[in-house]
Amino acid sequence: MIALDTNILVRFLTGDNVTQAHKVYQLFKQTEIERTELYIPILVVIELVWVLDSIYKFERPSLIKMLENLTLMPIFKFENLSAVQSVVQKAKVTNFDLSDLLIAYSVRTSRIESILTFDKKAAKHKLFELL
Repeated sequence: MIALDTNILVRFLTGDNVTQAHKVYQLFKQTEIERTELYIPILVVIELVWVLDSIYKFERPSLIKMLENLTLMPIFKFENLSAVQSVVQKAKVTNFDLSDLLIAYSVRTSRIESILTFDKKAAKHKLFELL
């Protein structure tokens, strides 16, 4: 199985580099034809959210919808699909930072009691704790 880096998904979602976006579309089409999957590590999802928010200035509802659409694409195998799906659902009803939610839900299955942080906003989530 082949894993994807963040920039591949950025090209797919933004199309900002036409040549690279075309290569990505070809890859995805070939993957679909071959009925194989491309692996997306949770770190790539976290970085993707950060890049689309910080650099490309996508609005929160658009980011949530993009994540949701990616999880529905059969060519992708996510490292922690349940975490990404939980983030999509929780993000629709809260204002927690998407990256913080991804961190929180990605460690939830690892017997982590809490995540220490200096981020007061993140600390409002039950999985975070102020240091």
